[in-house]
Amino acid sequence: MTGAFDDLLDANEKYASTFTHSGLSGRAARGLAVVTCMDSRIDPLGLLGLTAGDAKILRNAGARVTDDVLRTLVLAVYLLGVDRVLVMPHTDCRMSKSTDEDVHNLIAADYGVDTRSLEFQTVPDQRAALRHDITRITSSPYLPDDLIVGGALYDVHTGRLQSVEL
Repeated sequence: MTGAFDDLLDANEKYASTFTHSGLSGRAARGLAVVTCMDSRIDPLGLLGLTAGDAKILRNAGARVTDDVLRTLVLAVYLLGVDRVLVMPHTDCRMSKSTDEDVHNLIAADYGVDTRSLEFQTVPDQRAALRHDITRITSSPYLPDDLIVGGALYDVHTGRLQSVEL
């Protein structure tokens, strides 16, 4: 790696010097998987009172339950001890402020890149999208019927979760 990552490598040296997690297994100690956004304002472990090893954290733009998220949940449930899933998008999400067409046009205009072959899954109605994504998990033929699935909207300005019911 080039010098662009020196700060990260230095921070890792400090982290590794006091590393205490070598005894953790790959299983989710609290039986939890969290699907959330890649937004850097979200600290999923901290906001849920969790620590390393407690949960599987799945992140993508908009906290959407994509095919890849479903694939990962199947592995987490059957191989890694997950028996409950929290889908947790957040307020002030960039994915809720535009349409896919807007994002394609912006990237084309500003960077000259044609992204129309991608589906960004923007979210004009976060609560509706959350309900859809919960239903996507609960209706998956690959996941057990007794899998516990919940949804909550995380407020990035207050740190609070707002439960969203189907």
